[in-house]
Amino acid sequence: MIRKKPARCGLRVWAAALSTVLVVTAVSAQQPDAFPSRPVRLVVPFPPGGGSDMQARLLADKLRQVWTQPVVVENIAGAGGGVAASAVARAKPDGHTILFATHPMIAINPLLYKKLPYEAKDFTPVVKLMDAPLVLLVPSASPFRTLSDLIKAAKEKPGTINYGSGGLGTTQHLTGEMLKVKAGIDLTLIPYKGNAQTNTALIANEIQLFFDSAPSAAAQVKGGRVRAIAVTGRKRLALLPNVATVAETLPGFESSLAYGLLVPDGTPASIVATINRDVNRVLQSAEYGAQLKNEGTTVEGGTPEQFADFLTRERERWSELVKRLNLKLD
Repeated sequence: MIRKKPARCGLRVWAAALSTVLVVTAVSAQQPDAFPSRPVRLVVPFPPGGGSDMQARLLADKLRQVWTQPVVVENIAGAGGGVAASAVARAKPDGHTILFATHPMIAINPLLYKKLPYEAKDFTPVVKLMDAPLVLLVPSASPFRTLSDLIKAAKEKPGTINYGSGGLGTTQHLTGEMLKVKAGIDLTLIPYKGNAQTNTALIANEIQLFFDSAPSAAAQVKGGRVRAIAVTGRKRLALLPNVATVAETLPGFESSLAYGLLVPDGTPASIVATINRDVNRVLQSAEYGAQLKNEGTTVEGGTPEQFADFLTRERERWSELVKRLNLKLD
């Protein structure tokens, strides 16, 4: 009787199949999960109810329709945006946690604060959303009708004109300091705890100038309590079409509060590209653009690289002024 050798064909087939599975698994492990595969957190470093929060919620609603996943706005206020930024920096870099940030959080605050709970390198820029210029306000009884009136008076009596800000290191404060440098004038800073106090002081004529946000400024002007004499952006605002830009008097002057989206460093490039693409589509929609225009902001958009370049330029632009002021905050 002839004895047959044991068949090894089945073992070889199983081994080959297992090898194929392991290779496929290894490759799949290197690929990011489909995005979005679950609800997305949009972390906002402001309390609920403000203008920035409302803009973030409008964006979240539009993205929910695009992604067919919930986009949950999470308000984490505190430390000038530091608490929110720190929370996002520690999140898993998979695109499901996004920071709705102002550009000073990344470009300017690291220049001002001795210690922050995050670093600029902790984030990957995704897209610039909008620019929100400031409006230079004076009391309704002020003798200043134009920026030229103000500059002339400041040169005649240096240091006698006060300007207010919602705190040291804020955009209002730094914009006032930039005005002093560009115009060659001396103004006295009076810092307050927040914009509400500053507006009250302006109406009471405790201060003579204040750089306010466009929506707030437009409401104040409409109420007749203050007068707008200049806008800090590149062009005039639809909200206040008769108010000249600072640059019309001081060429090259520009100061706006920019908003953008960032994700934790290490987020796959494919996910960054997906978020960028879909957010740009929202920004280009007529409804969204009209809403922002009504808020006194300018829609931006663009690539991640363009947003990164903008943040770099802003850091370089403001660093000289911060050094000049020798300003360091705790």
